[in-house]
Order: sequence, then structure tokens, then C-alpha cells
Amino acid sequence: MAIKDTPEEWQVNATAVPFTGNKTSVRTDDVVMPDGNVVRRDYQVHPGSVAVLALDENDRVLVIRQYRHPVRHRLWEIPAGLLDVPGENPLSAAQRELYEEAHVKAEEWHVLTDVYPTPGGCDEAVRIFFARDLSDVEGERFEVEEEEADMELARVPLRDLVRGVLAGELHNTCLAVGALALSAALAGDGVEALRPADAPWAARPFEA
Repeated sequence: MAIKDTPEEWQVNATAVPFTGNKTSVRTDDVVMPDGNVVRRDYQVHPGSVAVLALDENDRVLVIRQYRHPVRHRLWEIPAGLLDVPGENPLSAAQRELYEEAHVKAEEWHVLTDVYPTPGGCDEAVRIFFARDLSDVEGERFEVEEEEADMELARVPLRDLVRGVLAGELHNTCLAVGALALSAALAGDGVEALRPADAPWAARPFEA
């Protein structure tokens, strides 16, 4: 038996959008269960996101610390952002986020992993990239605002992030998944075996 997620869509008898926000919305679907019963499911509709685990020449990961109001925590994270434009190339979006949040560019890119962070309540899909061969971007820094104006930037050894995740000290999904996935890749076939940066992404199809 192949352990692989497969697309499937159960019958929806009715759907509504009771709330629409700036970037996301809430949808209510009446879904037909295998036994014929109809169950109502509420979930957040999300455009999708990209994140970047950027590793420097000293095996340190570029991380940011940002306040997240819903969980009332200041979290250590990796650079990430929304896919604001339908069909947007995720690599271009990831490169933009790395520049805007860290004022850094990378010469080498791979797809590290693709995840659904909260599939029970949100349709968000996230592509996490691995980037290395880093250098600072010349010119003025991108102007940040709101929570991002209070961000901290650091470079932390990968092993320290893995330890923090396993110790329950680091909680951001993209950081946790990215750090553990990169550690597994380095212990296995190496980063050269990762998918190319332009690998297809069925969850969020994009233009080349």
C-alpha cells in the first residue's frame, strides 16, 4: 500500500459564505457523509502561503520573531507570506518574502515540503522552500508596518531549532516542519535530492 495523500471531494448539498475578510473568508458547506447523513462544516478559505527556510554558510537558519495576536505569543518563525495574486508563482512569492522580511537573496532554491497546516478547519496550503547561498540585498530596506515593524531578525543553528521544536519551545508550523524536514533531508539523500524550485503544486497551480 502506497502511503500517499489523494484528492477526493464529497458531495456538497449547500454552501454559503457568512463572512468575508480582507484576505480570507469563512465558508459553510453541508457535506454528505458516506452513510448518507448531511453534516455542516465551517472552514476558513485561504489563498495559500509560502515560507523560506534559508540556511547560511555556517548552517544557521534565518529566523524572525513576530507577535501573533490570535495565540497571544511572540513566535520565532521563518520568512513567510501569502500568495496574494491568484496563479502567482510560489518561487517568486518566496523570493519576495525573503527580501521584504530579511533583506536577503538566495542563489540556490529547492522545494523542501508542501503542507496543509490545519486541514480540519482551513484550506490553506503552504509550500516551504529551502534556500542557500545567501547574500544581503543592496539598497534601501522594504518599509514594514503593523506587527512587522516590531520584528526581530536572527540566525540560529539548525540543530538548536530542532532541539527547540522537540522540547516544545518553538511552535510555528512552518519553522517546525521546515527544520525537521531539512534535518531529515541532510541525514538522508541530501538537499540535492529535493524537488526543484519550480516543481508542480496541485494544491495551488501556478504560472511558470
